[in-house]
Amino acid sequence: MTEAQRMTEPMVPSTGEPTAPSTGEPTATSATEPVVRVEGVGRDYGRGERRVRALWDASFTVAPGELVAIRGRSGAGKTTLLNIVGGLDRPTAGRVFVAGHEITAADERTLVELRRTTIGFVFQSFGLLPILSAAENVGVPLRLSRVDPDERERRVAVLLELVGLGGHAAQRPYELSGGQQQRVAVARALANNPRLLIADEPTGQLDSETGRSIMDLLRAVVRDRGMTALVATHDATLLDVADRVITLRDGRIVGDEPTARA
Repeated sequence: MTEAQRMTEPMVPSTGEPTAPSTGEPTATSATEPVVRVEGVGRDYGRGERRVRALWDASFTVAPGELVAIRGRSGAGKTTLLNIVGGLDRPTAGRVFVAGHEITAADERTLVELRRTTIGFVFQSFGLLPILSAAENVGVPLRLSRVDPDERERRVAVLLELVGLGGHAAQRPYELSGGQQQRVAVARALANNPRLLIADEPTGQLDSETGRSIMDLLRAVVRDRGMTALVATHDATLLDVADRVITLRDGRIVGDEPTARA
């Protein structure tokens, strides 16, 4: 285990398993049990003649340590699917389990806690607070989790080093390039050492070379920290970073194949 890995390990009970809120469902403890299980998920918007079906009967699993790319054109349903897996939206039909918890049956308070402790998010628009420095942005989840200030400062420093921005801690988002801002966003998503990382078009606002570096960073994070990741992208040139590629078309899963990497 590297120093960066050791220092960013969460403060957890002696079992070594991250804590997560109880939803009344069993917690996934087996190394072979899926981190994500999606069962017959559908999502409709509107009613009657104005009803639009964004997802149709989606089902798949994601194993521990797997990086799965969700591929599809704009409007294919990628964001809708990720939002449902991340507990940001609820399906019209079907069930979703994350780390053994049925999030489709959870109340909002439980979902907030689950997103805080178990799921990390990276968005296309970076989502950084402009008045905060890079270090302060990374530290936001740790503040919300009431991590001791000294421990928070230490973990933020290690995370910035992990994403290659150790020398940019004091800079604000407008002083950073797009790629650097996305690296800050990745570090922030890792702050509470989530079991699942969800990234929605994380390279969408970046040039091809910078986008590749971000995908390679996500690959390294999954490999080195034993995390699981779902990454939506429309860029076919980045799919080789994934272990599997799920293809969406008009809200339907039309492909689920391993890559050459797998």
